[in-house]
Amino acid sequence: MSQLPDAPIHDRLGITITEAGPDRCVGTMPVEGNTQPFGLLHGGASCVLAESLGSVAAMLGAGPGRIAVGVDLNATHHRAVRGGSVTGVATPLHRGRTTATYEVVISDEDGRRVCTARLTCHLRDAGPSAEASAGTPAGPAAG
Repeated sequence: MSQLPDAPIHDRLGITITEAGPDRCVGTMPVEGNTQPFGLLHGGASCVLAESLGSVAAMLGAGPGRIAVGVDLNATHHRAVRGGSVTGVATPLHRGRTTATYEVVISDEDGRRVCTARLTCHLRDAGPSAEASAGTPAGPAAG
């Protein structure tokens, strides 16, 4: 996914984006290393995965020279996960000129829904500093 800007948090949490487009963005994240004190996947880690996938999809849909900045995220955690990895799939609910909203469904290795999130991004023109820091014409995605 060389067209995507670097996101250091992806390295920290082990997030790998496996498919990226404005209509569908897919990524995985290991549970190990991303748990709360009781050994369960931390809800905040699920939120990072959701915001990352939704932001990437929104940025790609916004077009060249535009960036996506997350402005609202909500998540419902449906079940606990103790091991393995989770997979998130972001799909658009709304794609407008200045906002985009994505639903992100996160599932465990058995395909059971772990979390449902909704992310709304503000879409705006990238400034020169955003383009320079990202190293790409599209600029960084929030997330």
